Amino acid sequence: MSSESSERAPRVGTGASYASAGVDIEAGDRAVELMKEWVKKTQRPEVLGGLGGFAGLFDASALKKYERPLLASATDGVGTKVDIARRLGVYDTIGHDLVAMVMDDIVVCGAEPLFMTDYICVGKVHPERVAAIVKGIAEGCVLAGCALVGGETAEHPGLLGPDDFDVAGAGTGVVEYDNLLGPDRIRKGDAVIAMESSGLHSNGYSLVRHVLLEHAGMALEQQVDELGRTLGEELLEPTKIYSLDCLSLTSTTEVHAYSHITGGGLAANLARVIPDGLHATVERSTWAPGAIFDLVGKAGQVERLELEKTLNMGVGMMAIVPQESVDVALTTLADRGVESWVAGEITDRGEHATGAELTGDYAK
Repeated sequence: MSSESSERAPRVGTGASYASAGVDIEAGDRAVELMKEWVKKTQRPEVLGGLGGFAGLFDASALKKYERPLLASATDGVGTKVDIARRLGVYDTIGHDLVAMVMDDIVVCGAEPLFMTDYICVGKVHPERVAAIVKGIAEGCVLAGCALVGGETAEHPGLLGPDDFDVAGAGTGVVEYDNLLGPDRIRKGDAVIAMESSGLHSNGYSLVRHVLLEHAGMALEQQVDELGRTLGEELLEPTKIYSLDCLSLTSTTEVHAYSHITGGGLAANLARVIPDGLHATVERSTWAPGAIFDLVGKAGQVERLELEKTLNMGVGMMAIVPQESVDVALTTLADRGVESWVAGEITDRGEHATGAELTGDYAK
């Protein structure tokens, strides 16, 4: 620095800063303040501390009641469904989808959801928008019976547009070793019970967006008579969270396994829990998929098998139970407001190449 410049009064705020690079720390702090009330609603007795720490704390002494506790963990996101939320400017439902994707994977093995953390990545922090996303996550955690113990909001200017965002989360649950559900419990003759989905849930949206918005040129604000509401309202319908329903079922009657119907479709996800030597046959005639599935199929001339390996076709969760548990299982789910039905059974594998298949035609 020359002597001339050194004699001048220093200029303040003319150099590069985090703010000039596009990151607004103050906005992030305001977002945290706005979300605190929602996170508080998810608290369980085992949670220590509050927001603001570097790590969420969960009192593991609560696990002493277990003889051999197994911790179950899962992580997931919501996929391109976030684009629908962004386009419509509706941010307080996408969190339900996130919790469902994570915690309904955990409950499949019979585990009780304990706690969850989230990660929200945005192009620019809009505090009210971030708080709305967290509100949805918190509401989802309440529905799943777990605590939201922490999370992260990251601002990525230059990589994401000002209105772009993505969400992801990770969760932990616990199950007694002797109560672990899965392929080892399944027996020939078991019944396959289907639980109705609330719609598309959070899978296949790349196909759905391509077919309906790009190929068919439909608008999200468009009223669709077959759906009984706008296309956007249908596409943003939150994913059904089955965690407490499944836990209630396992505490009421014998359950051998669950299958969460997510990416890959019904048959592929059901096959994941079918042991070698056995086969699950699911009869399409036992239910009629909702109107949105027919709309996607017709608008894009999508073949049935392609739809079935991409979308849930109206089934969000499946339970495999012994025949003697069927009546109690159906009654229990009905009492909890879950539409369910016997959709198939477990047979010998025989010459079947995969562990599960759909047969027949859908009911009208």
